Amino acid sequence: MGFEVCGPNEVMVISGFCYGKPRVICGGRVYVWPYVQQIQRMSLNTMTLVIESPMVYTAMGVPISVTGVAQVKVQGQYPDMLERACQLFLGKSDNEVSHVALETLEGHQRAIMGNMTVEEIYQDRHKFSQNVFEVASSDLVNMGIAVVSYTLKDIQDSEGYLRSLGQSRTSQVHRDARMGEAEAHKDAGIRESVAQEQHLRAKYANDVQMAHAQRDFELKKATYEIEVNTKKAQSELAYDLQVAKTKQLIKEEEMQIKVVERTQQIALQDQEILRREKELEAQIRRPAEAEKYRLEKLAEAHRNKVIMEAEALFEATRVKGDAEAFAIEAKAKAEAEQMAKKADAWKEYKEAAMVEMVLDVLPKVVAEVAGPLSQTKRVVMVSSGNGEIGATKITKEVLDIVNQLPSVVHSMTGIDINQALKGQKV
Repeated sequence: MGFEVCGPNEVMVISGFCYGKPRVICGGRVYVWPYVQQIQRMSLNTMTLVIESPMVYTAMGVPISVTGVAQVKVQGQYPDMLERACQLFLGKSDNEVSHVALETLEGHQRAIMGNMTVEEIYQDRHKFSQNVFEVASSDLVNMGIAVVSYTLKDIQDSEGYLRSLGQSRTSQVHRDARMGEAEAHKDAGIRESVAQEQHLRAKYANDVQMAHAQRDFELKKATYEIEVNTKKAQSELAYDLQVAKTKQLIKEEEMQIKVVERTQQIALQDQEILRREKELEAQIRRPAEAEKYRLEKLAEAHRNKVIMEAEALFEATRVKGDAEAFAIEAKAKAEAEQMAKKADAWKEYKEAAMVEMVLDVLPKVVAEVAGPLSQTKRVVMVSSGNGEIGATKITKEVLDIVNQLPSVVHSMTGIDINQALKGQKV
């Protein structure tokens, strides 16, 4: 006692002190106390079972013998199944466990054989094996044993049933073979004729295809020659075009170079203009602005001076105007008084006074009439030969104008000067 170890294909069951329920360990180690604890082992190795079922009657009453091979093992992967296996097989040898599994599988194998016919078992072995595997697994699982695999190994019978099935099948195969051979000969003849016909058709078709191919070859050859010549011409034209394009690109590059040079020249000119502008600003504009400022100030001073002089002149003119207005007013008053006195005199003398006034004015009128002649530098007179000429003519015309004055005065004032003068003479 002490430390106990088991491999992965073995299970240890420890019971006794400290365990109300046995402890199951599958592959590992455990410490077992001497005298108070007990350890038992059980193998988990796969067991191969050869299941023989001799002389079992099938569903159709035909006795046959079947031999199957199964692989079983105690399932240690699932705790419930391992616990059931420990309850049923702990302390038993592998042969005893194998015997239990063998008897169970043999019983299920017989049952499946009784439910199937010989033909079904013989022709569909997989189905038979699957049925036995499924039915047996459901029982063995309850014992903690798993069926790993099951295969049908051999089928035998003592009545020659299987041999008869083989002979019948063999006869069918021979018959089918003879029929197949005859069909093959017939088909061979037919196929030979068809092949010969197809050969001729193929030969003729081949000749036609060769003729067509020759024609197509000639046509394509002519077409290719045309295309070659066309491509050659296009290539030559393309070369010329490329040369022209290259020259054009060279010209464009030269133009670009000229544009860049011109741009640089413009930039230099702009810089020169800016330099000159700054120079002009420093040498001319700034002094001009200073001179402008000086002249503006002088003009403003002159304007103020003119304004002040104008104001003084306005004041002097206003005073002078007031004086002249006063003088005119005094003169007007004097003239008004004089006119009033003349009016009183006119009331008294009536037409005599008016005649006197007219006579006083007549010399002035004559002077005004003769005034333009005094300003004339040269007088050219044209005569038809009848009448007076020279200065006499001019004097007569002046006198004619003066003679018309009495009628004008009469029409304007109603005074007849000629009559008034005649009255004074009387």
